Amino acid sequence: MPRYLRLLGIQLRMSLLLSMQYRLEFFLDGIMSCFWTASALVPLLVLFEARKTVAGWTWPEALLVVAGFTTLKGVLDGAIQPSLGNVVEHVRKGTLDFLLLKPVDAQFMVSTARFEPWRGTDMWLGLALFGWAFHSLGRAPSASGVLLAAMLLASAVAILYAISILVISLAFFVVKVDNLIYLFISVYDAARWPASIFRGALAFVFTFVVPLSVMTTFPALALLGKLSALQAGGALVGAFVFTAVARVVWVRSIGHYTSAGG
Repeated sequence: MPRYLRLLGIQLRMSLLLSMQYRLEFFLDGIMSCFWTASALVPLLVLFEARKTVAGWTWPEALLVVAGFTTLKGVLDGAIQPSLGNVVEHVRKGTLDFLLLKPVDAQFMVSTARFEPWRGTDMWLGLALFGWAFHSLGRAPSASGVLLAAMLLASAVAILYAISILVISLAFFVVKVDNLIYLFISVYDAARWPASIFRGALAFVFTFVVPLSVMTTFPALALLGKLSALQAGGALVGAFVFTAVARVVWVRSIGHYTSAGG
């Protein structure tokens, strides 16, 4: 474990140094992150301007969901997608050998090959939105609620990572999976809305297939003290199952890789 932590530190430092070589771009990307976060609030502002509650959620409560969405989007765009997105190109060109031949776990190497630190702006904006939401509610969350929400957000990161691994693993079998990556990112945008808004088939899909409700709505409910123990336990177990399945699929997919020299 210490060895992998040192490797992670090296990868993070190299990514930061690479990003800071283009300081103006680094600064402008941070501004754009603020812009896109603000744009994510516009549909909710319009909706709650006309109604006091939507599907049982008030404006400050729905803002907690947006805060979780923004925080996780920073992780997805800054830590998960930059590294795993490169895997598709490596597989296509048969140049993944450089990572696979290193004396460390291949999944770890491809998952930490590249970071985009400026995307961390979204994470800070997400924390600011959490503060704004509770200021609007006129109270602070309980310590147990904060702890449970932190655990659920960590589980959400694990689910996001696992789904990304499952999508990327398809690159070992089909030529182009780029569209699937973009599709998943587009679907994730629905996570800015509370889960109770969705009905019928969408509710099933966003709970069990692509569990957006677990990613953003459950942490918000935990902070509000409205999440049951059964729901919390199901979310944690679900994150473990997604991660385990992703690991099995990745290991099996690696066996189908053919290098440029093969």
